[in-house]
Amino acid sequence: MEALRPKFDLNPAHLLPITSKPSNPTSILRYSHQFPCSIHWIIRKCRAPVPVNSLKTNPDAQINSQVSTRESRNSFDNENLIQSIARGVLSLAAAAAVAATSGICCDSPAFAESLTVAFPVSRAREVNTVQRTLVEAWGLIRETFIDPTFNHQDWDLKLQQTMVEMFPLRTADAAYKKISGMLSTLGDPFTRIISPKEYQSFRIGSDGNLQGVGLFINIEPRTGHLVVMSCVEGSPADRAGIHEGDELVEIDGENVDGIGSEAAAQKLRGRVGTSVNVKLHSGNGWGSTSGYREVNLSRETIKLSPVSSAIIPHRTPDGRLSKTGYVKLSTFSQTAAADMENTINDMENQGVQSYILDLRNNPGGLVKAGLDVARIWLDGNETLVNTIDRDGHMAPINMLNGHAITHDPLVVLVNEGSASASEILAGALHDNGRAIIVGHRTFGKGKIQSVTELHDGSALFVTVAKYLSPALHDIDKVGIAPDVQCTTEVLNAPRDKSVDSPLEADSCILVAEHELDVQEKPTKDAAS
Repeated sequence: MEALRPKFDLNPAHLLPITSKPSNPTSILRYSHQFPCSIHWIIRKCRAPVPVNSLKTNPDAQINSQVSTRESRNSFDNENLIQSIARGVLSLAAAAAVAATSGICCDSPAFAESLTVAFPVSRAREVNTVQRTLVEAWGLIRETFIDPTFNHQDWDLKLQQTMVEMFPLRTADAAYKKISGMLSTLGDPFTRIISPKEYQSFRIGSDGNLQGVGLFINIEPRTGHLVVMSCVEGSPADRAGIHEGDELVEIDGENVDGIGSEAAAQKLRGRVGTSVNVKLHSGNGWGSTSGYREVNLSRETIKLSPVSSAIIPHRTPDGRLSKTGYVKLSTFSQTAAADMENTINDMENQGVQSYILDLRNNPGGLVKAGLDVARIWLDGNETLVNTIDRDGHMAPINMLNGHAITHDPLVVLVNEGSASASEILAGALHDNGRAIIVGHRTFGKGKIQSVTELHDGSALFVTVAKYLSPALHDIDKVGIAPDVQCTTEVLNAPRDKSVDSPLEADSCILVAEHELDVQEKPTKDAAS
């Protein structure tokens, strides 16, 4: 649009009016936005005099309200990013039903530039509220988004265009869609806005319980489709035979194309006793429907315990009966590290001699939980992960004088559903020589999102950095390749039927046990 081509004037004393004239404007909003290096950024909505040659306004409709200064929790430099991750304030959740996250807060010295823009105020009050949310979201993107080119577009111009498109709207839902449309032009499916209701739904998992069907879902970045990451064991979705990788097509007859993972999760949740109908597609194919099927799921109370465990009796090749501790971590919630520490201590007291850490179908969660779990297994000052900020600066996150609970041999199980914080943990244990990885290539989400609650209760997810493993392997859209894949070669070896465990019907666990035998043999030879 030709009229929107001029750039913003960064001098706050000047006002750049939008020259495209919408019909019957009521007034002009002037937003003064301060872009800092510290924690403070300002949005002010104030009375704005209108230039004589600009839009006609009704003097009685001028805006007199003053919106109080809001403290942003999303401004940081590279050093503060590392500190923030260590405090657990960043989310790498790859699924919609993971634990709640918090924003970023730092306290570096302030340095700010101011930007003043003007645009017409909507007559619809609810749209006017979203106009403020638009500027708030736009400013956070401008400050922190990982790509400083904003997907090779003029981000200031994008605000003007979106504001003009939003002006004639009459509902908040329509206005929010305009913000979502603006964010979609960034080319990053993980940078998104969710409504206040969706944000409250997103936070439900923090207390370990929710009412729903037990599905973890996420947008597959290569296709843009909603896919099942995993099912909570014993949940309605699990009992219905839904599997990781299944594509979610419809919810109660409504096509989910273009719907975010949080919005879809909101539709799946509901009161206990109610039901929801879902249509799925599987690449494996279901009968004569060419891979499509519909399932009616009853909603129940879903308990999200992040850790489950068992001790597997195991006969070694030399005939000894040993104990292998099996620990499955389903999500990186606030209690994950503490729960795992208690589990490992209990297994150590029971004489466990080796471990299998199962991260299959774990979609991620809190970064701090992932780093804390790594510390359970590692010693010293090892590097856990490397972060890269929007300027390309890389910095490691290291342990500080760590002390592992156990040094027993360890195998980590992963698959296509292992994402985000799961990949950080697997990479940390593997690259530091602590564990062998068994399974299949992981999901490949190597980006870090901050989550900020906006003034109206909505939330903005912004990709603020990417990460590399300690050995500098890029995980994003690539994943982590296992050292050993789950093949049938090991499964044909004779096994002692007297010590079979139900878990040993799992081929990957059998392969993991074989790898543990391989690890233990050199240790025994060295001791002898």
